[in-house]
Amino acid sequence: MGNSALTRLLLGLVLVVVVFAALVGLGNQWRSQATGEAGSPLALPVGIVPGASTSPLALASPLPSPPVSPLPAAVSPLPTPAGAVSGAGTPVYGYRVVNVYPHDPNAFTQGLVFFDGFLYEGTGLRGRSSLRKVELESGQVLQQVDLPDQYFGEGIALWEDRIFQLTWQARVGFVYDRESFSLLEEFAYATEGWGLTQDGTHLIMSDGTANLYFLEPTTLEVVRQVEVRDGAQPVTRLNELEYVEGEIYANIWQTDRIARIDPASGQVVAWVDLAGLLPPADRGQPVDVLNGIAYDSEAKRLFVTGKLWPKLFEIELIPPG
Repeated sequence: MGNSALTRLLLGLVLVVVVFAALVGLGNQWRSQATGEAGSPLALPVGIVPGASTSPLALASPLPSPPVSPLPAAVSPLPTPAGAVSGAGTPVYGYRVVNVYPHDPNAFTQGLVFFDGFLYEGTGLRGRSSLRKVELESGQVLQQVDLPDQYFGEGIALWEDRIFQLTWQARVGFVYDRESFSLLEEFAYATEGWGLTQDGTHLIMSDGTANLYFLEPTTLEVVRQVEVRDGAQPVTRLNELEYVEGEIYANIWQTDRIARIDPASGQVVAWVDLAGLLPPADRGQPVDVLNGIAYDSEAKRLFVTGKLWPKLFEIELIPPG
């Protein structure tokens, strides 16, 4: 082979290597942007360190919210089977879908509460965070106040005539009048803010670790703290919270499971496996994770949804066995 032909061959091989490397880089960048993670807008950590606090980050740019149209209620033809026990011997419940309601697919759900026939929802993402009052049957937003663009909204809880809302990393919370949504005051806390609920005596807060904090609702001082464990294993990434019949229900971030927690001991007394709840055809962005639990204590109805989900589900839990 002549020198000229050899040179052309070598240049061709170099070009192939360069193009391949560029394609791999673009692929990695797309995956990073699609699954943006706390602390870095373009990176997803390889693993979660127990006790470390992380939270999902925003989409690249705000999307306009289209009007939400009603969906017919539907009953699940086949309930998911309930597992026997978890690795720690904890019972795992399955579920049956009782009703399906529309949900704003651009709502990055961070907090959900049912009160007096309506849903109250806290949404996240910087520049898109809000507090909303929503009609259950239609999914229509009846009332809304937006957070300043620098805040990433998180969990909410109703206490008497007020609504409390956390923010993620700013360590600032907001207190609103429940009727008018007028801002009454701000408050500070020492950790990240993730989920929030109340048990009739305290506000209960998560920060993405295995810890739950019990706050006095008037002074907002932490009066007690428990570590959540499944057997001997700490359960980290506690996210949205709901108090249900003496237990704390907690979404576990980036999973399809809800932990049912004994508030006194922090022990997980049962799991709820919601795998398959939202069909793949209804999933949009990769950040569409299960998040949002609300309980109608009068009618004993349990509602769940997720971030950017187009549907909200009323479910019935199925015990194992």
